[in-house]
Amino acid sequence: MGELLTGAVLGAAAMTTGLVAGVFVLYAHTIMPGLGRTDDRTFVGAFQAIDQSIINPWFMSCFFGSLVLTGVAAALHLPAPRHGGLPWTVAAFVLNLVVIVITLAVNVPRNDAIKAAGEPDRIADLAGVRRDFDEPRWRAWNLVRVVLSCTAFGSLLVALVSSGQRG
Repeated sequence: MGELLTGAVLGAAAMTTGLVAGVFVLYAHTIMPGLGRTDDRTFVGAFQAIDQSIINPWFMSCFFGSLVLTGVAAALHLPAPRHGGLPWTVAAFVLNLVVIVITLAVNVPRNDAIKAAGEPDRIADLAGVRRDFDEPRWRAWNLVRVVLSCTAFGSLLVALVSSGQRG
């Protein structure tokens, strides 16, 4: 029963981490490049709408759940027979934690500032709002999130294989 629970939690950690990595990849390779080719009004309005939409139970469950589930999976690996995936799970936990810190310290404040600017039709200086958002900085830190979250996902996949080989 313990190995089944450990495997299920580890699988859930990998699934949520993979989904979050996919969101960041989508932003990096689709959403931000597409928005980057728009005028200021479209950029501000579209980014506001996308950011309001992403704050939902599904994404938030995956975003924070990836860290919680990875931490629980690491704790479940502590008993001697299940050490196989522990180093990979701990590495994924640290990477997920760094992703959350970057998101809360860098991306969220920019997202909140662009939303606080108000309705695009009522903003006198749309170019200023977009400039203050600092697209290059947001995109650069998102690429860091891409690398870290994809590495965390890969680490959890290795942990799943390692755990399976030991069990």
